[in-house]
Amino acid sequence: MKIIHLLCLLFIAVIAKAASPVEALLERIDKGASGKFIIEQIKSPVDFFELDQKGNKVVIRGNNPVNIAVGLNWYLKYHAGIHLSWNGMQAKLPEVLPAVVRKERHETDMKYRYDFNYCTYSYTMAFWDWERWEKEIDWMALHGINLPLAMVGTDGVWYNVLKKLGYNKDEINEFIAGPGFQAWWLMNNLEGWGGPNPDSWYKQQITLQQRIVKRMREYGIEPVFPGYSGMVPHNAKEKLGLNVSDPGLWCGYHRPAFLQPTDPRFQEIASLYYKELNKLYGKANFYSMDPFHEGGSVAGVDLDAAGKAIMQAMKKNNPKAVWVAQAWQANPRSQMIENLKAGDMIVLDLFSESRPQWGDPESTWHRKDGFGQHDWIYCMLLNYGGNVGLHGKMAHVIDEYYKAKESSFGKTLRGVGMTMEGSENNPVMFELLTELPWCPVHFDKNEWLKNYTVARYGKANPTVQEAWILLSNSIYNCPPENTQQGTHESIFCARPSDHPYLVSSWSEMSDYYNPDDVIRAAAMMVSVADQFTGNNNFEYDLVDIVRQAIAEKGRLVEKVVEASFASGDKQLYNTAANRFLQLLLLQDELLGTRPEFKVGNWIARARSLGNTPEEKDQYEWNARVQITTWGNRNAADKGGLRDYAHKEWNGILKDFYYMRWKTWFDYQNELLDGKKPTAIDFYALEEPWTKLTDSYSSEPEGDCISTVKRIFKEVFN
Repeated sequence: MKIIHLLCLLFIAVIAKAASPVEALLERIDKGASGKFIIEQIKSPVDFFELDQKGNKVVIRGNNPVNIAVGLNWYLKYHAGIHLSWNGMQAKLPEVLPAVVRKERHETDMKYRYDFNYCTYSYTMAFWDWERWEKEIDWMALHGINLPLAMVGTDGVWYNVLKKLGYNKDEINEFIAGPGFQAWWLMNNLEGWGGPNPDSWYKQQITLQQRIVKRMREYGIEPVFPGYSGMVPHNAKEKLGLNVSDPGLWCGYHRPAFLQPTDPRFQEIASLYYKELNKLYGKANFYSMDPFHEGGSVAGVDLDAAGKAIMQAMKKNNPKAVWVAQAWQANPRSQMIENLKAGDMIVLDLFSESRPQWGDPESTWHRKDGFGQHDWIYCMLLNYGGNVGLHGKMAHVIDEYYKAKESSFGKTLRGVGMTMEGSENNPVMFELLTELPWCPVHFDKNEWLKNYTVARYGKANPTVQEAWILLSNSIYNCPPENTQQGTHESIFCARPSDHPYLVSSWSEMSDYYNPDDVIRAAAMMVSVADQFTGNNNFEYDLVDIVRQAIAEKGRLVEKVVEASFASGDKQLYNTAANRFLQLLLLQDELLGTRPEFKVGNWIARARSLGNTPEEKDQYEWNARVQITTWGNRNAADKGGLRDYAHKEWNGILKDFYYMRWKTWFDYQNELLDGKKPTAIDFYALEEPWTKLTDSYSSEPEGDCISTVKRIFKEVFN
């Protein structure tokens, strides 16, 4: 009996060990790695992690799996020189781990660490499979994320709801957007664009979301599901006899209708929505709802009643649930939330680094009373449209976080959040933001950067550190008052004109740094590149920084094109125009050395989700349209959406952007010759590329380091 008892205890211990999410994470990082650590979860009212040593094993302690994972990441970065990034989630750990010579403890009073904008799910994650999602959830845990938006498979919920309300399949697909555009459908901006979706799409997305949510919950991560905010199809009045208001247009698209909170069926439809949501994914403790997003008309709507109706429906589903709302422009309307109870809502201050609404009197979107009684989260938006480019307010993000924390509004500050429209870029800024909660006092940006480069590349290098500090004081030092939408856009991606500057319609871009600083930093990185051959993080950053430098050179050359055209110097014009086109093609070749910068990678992901040639082609069309015209002719041009999600990527540079610029240069040449050519219809030029199904390679081409060195020399020497 004793033997049986011991075997049972051993079996229980093995099961418990296998069930540890952090040990499973370690095995995914490096098979066998879990045996090199001791993982200890200790009850504590305070969020914390500790690093310690027992014999030859490193001890990671914390009060829950996410905080333990943060401790593991901290150890890997700052003790072992191993930086796991979104494009490199595996590493070979040393046989004998570097010892923790002195116990190290970090605590935080920032209860929530939020992740994702609705837009992230379309601009970056529209075509992710489970393999990619598994890496992302591991990344989230390592960076302390415990409150992410989780909207995959919401279309399946809506499909079931509308079916039960009497809509047929065709009508449902006229409402639900296609894979590349679901973010704006769920934010009540448009209906149906990108569809109709095949039946298989709903099935596979439901299965995917169930796996995502299961893994999140294993870590103790709380998913934030889209809740019910009153959205109904535009024809709900005619179809169902509902009392609805018309929120108007969004960038040329008709918005879904808004079900008036006074309609007797509001609570009935909300309950049906939550019932179907619960059935597929279980109940959540947090729900995201943003009615009247980005300019939606509230004419004829009792906002106080709307807020109370939305809250009532959510609380009926789960009395403990909290409403998560995005602070963007006028949302959430103060009349809608001012009479809701404290503790029932968390507001994401979506653009805290540039247009904070938490109460900072210097902000252009200043709210005198902040969010009133409601809890809020300090968020960094950083990226718009998933655009490629170096950008950030490195020192300012640090300063503003501690300023907010120490202000009178700090008493309702509950955490930090990443609310980027597109991810898989600018890793330095996301590392910085996710470390803020674990640093109790203001720290020096330069000192942090030096430590970051050692962690990122596995060794100290003075030239690399100097390059990054130079970047941090230039392109990563966007002024506090600057409100531009993300990166300093590449001129290669701009639709040509007499005086091109912006790429997307709303970027608010301005020249806030010296381009020579970026070129100097790139030269420093190139000068030591041979010392980092095969280093994934270094090679990614090298290509990205050199890409930025070439884009800066492109802007300078384009100015010569403009000047020579204005002076009528055709010879100089053609010399400068040909040089510009050459730079564009060299940029294309440079970016082909890394899969992250290839349009083929984006398209391959999209096609991989299709089960038939027709499905694959439809998903590819979604992928291509989103990053070019974005919408139909009306939305693209009059609605201002074209090039909003432009990508400075290999493949699209030489086949799409090159085509536009060559057409423009040929047109201007005719003008220089005294001819009167027909004005260019750019949309007519652009749309055919969206309908192609040419194969683009997703595999890297050429040796990264040698290609970078050759191209850099050709461009700058």
